[in-house]
Amino acid sequence: MTLTGTWNYPTPVRFGAGRIRELPRALDELGVRRPLLVTDRGLAAAPVTARVAEVLCEAGIPVTVFSDLKPNPTGEDVAAGVAALRAGDHDGVIAFGGGSGLDAGKAIAMMAGQTWPLFDLEDVGDNFLRIEPTKMVPVVAVPTTAGTGSEVGRASVIVDTADHKKKILFHPKMLPGRVIADPELTVGLPPHLTIATGLDALSHLLEAYCAPGFHPMADGIATEGMVLVHRSLRRAWADGSDLEARSEMLAASMMGATAFQKGLGAMHSLAHVIGAHTDLHHGLLNAVVMPWVLAFNREAIEPRIARLAAHLGLAPSFDAFVGWIRALRAETGIPDTLADLGVPDAHIAQWAVESQADGSTGTNPVAMTPEAFEALYHRCFGR
Repeated sequence: MTLTGTWNYPTPVRFGAGRIRELPRALDELGVRRPLLVTDRGLAAAPVTARVAEVLCEAGIPVTVFSDLKPNPTGEDVAAGVAALRAGDHDGVIAFGGGSGLDAGKAIAMMAGQTWPLFDLEDVGDNFLRIEPTKMVPVVAVPTTAGTGSEVGRASVIVDTADHKKKILFHPKMLPGRVIADPELTVGLPPHLTIATGLDALSHLLEAYCAPGFHPMADGIATEGMVLVHRSLRRAWADGSDLEARSEMLAASMMGATAFQKGLGAMHSLAHVIGAHTDLHHGLLNAVVMPWVLAFNREAIEPRIARLAAHLGLAPSFDAFVGWIRALRAETGIPDTLADLGVPDAHIAQWAVESQADGSTGTNPVAMTPEAFEALYHRCFGR
């Protein structure tokens, strides 16, 4: 089977190997003539970025690269990107890379002409109504990892360094106008990032599937996405040139971001807080806390996880599913606990309060309190 397709779900997506060549056409469809390519520092110097620049050059499209981003982008990063956008008179953004490039690119495009300060637009209450959609510039999103799925999302997660918290910016118009999902762009991703981003995609699918509430469309997307992860993540990690596995993981990543409109849970509550304080990789944090959070939520999710395990071809039990995750983590070098990852434990009580306030907490299958989060943190440290 040739893994290629053109989808309008939830936005126009050109999916398939080699489709980066269609980037100039995607920009033209949005009326973008002078794009700013937003990516992270490491990716800016990588051959894959040079390839994209060559595609644009051949089409006569000038491009400027902005890459002054931290692994977890900050408000200051976004402000610098907006300044670069305005200084270059750019009329659109190519959000390029993993979560940092995609989230920052979308935030920069959103803030292009806004007058409110960035974090006055945090997704709290009806703050999104302060955003003037006509003051945004269009975005073409080009993922180079299979993890965050931000290319099909309507939000960005940005760190506010004033209080060391990750904050969500949301507006329906933040959904990129076009997506180029070319699995060839993910082939150069090293094994340790392939597994960390892939388990991030799994965390999105899994927490959406386990979130309470009636949303059978999200449940169906999440279930099929986890079938793809079960089939292809280990293959993509073991052989980065396996284009079929890379393709299925890229699709699963987008499915996770589509499904989690149903909700997330305590994996993300923990990862958001720890990441904001330590700047550790978001996907790696989700990978480490995943089995501990599943065990914590067991009473509320066991029947659903048993059904899911059967769907994946595992023994139909909670233990079989968690055993698959633990075996995959062990084989691929994911640390077992936060202590193994080197996370400091001096601020557990404070982080528990911050995790309770995180936007992902409300849809955790088990109702959470700061005390419950403190107990969960201790479990994640292996105690």
